[in-house]
Amino acid sequence: MSPVSIEEVKERAKKIKLVILDVHGVMTDEIVYYGDNGVRYRPFCHRDGLANYALMWGGMEVAWLTRSSKTARFRAEELKIKRYYENPKKVEKLDELEQELGLKDEEVCYVGDDLIDLGVMNRVGLAVAPCDAVPEAKEAAHYITETPSGKGVVRELAELILKAQGKWEEIKQKIMTMGY
Repeated sequence: MSPVSIEEVKERAKKIKLVILDVHGVMTDEIVYYGDNGVRYRPFCHRDGLANYALMWGGMEVAWLTRSSKTARFRAEELKIKRYYENPKKVEKLDELEQELGLKDEEVCYVGDDLIDLGVMNRVGLAVAPCDAVPEAKEAAHYITETPSGKGVVRELAELILKAQGKWEEIKQKIMTMGY
């Protein structure tokens, strides 16, 4: 499969009820930082944090799949992500989530960047890859973001889905009235 027309992407986005995000390579770049103390660090994009909220406020379930990571776990807790899974077998987790939520493949969006994501990407209704994903992930994607990994991929996707579902203006107003 290769990217489809934006009209078809929007039609697919209208059906989405669950957004599953691979963490590393989607919400973070693929660079691993180590401090002098040997602790591994990964930066997260602030825009993606707000985009996770926007998706949830828009009625979507959001799930994160990642390898074991204290940093990702902390960020998921900070954003109140209820469906956070470390080291899952991704296709099995897709099956579990669909069964639990009563969803079909076409109601699921998955964002992935590497070979490990292909099994899920080849099944879901809306498969998305960052523009700097590996060639195989981009080939499996219905939509390739303009945004590179770790720089707002989820933000771009959230706007696309929420606009397609006619929820963008309401969510935008909610965000605009928030204070920090």
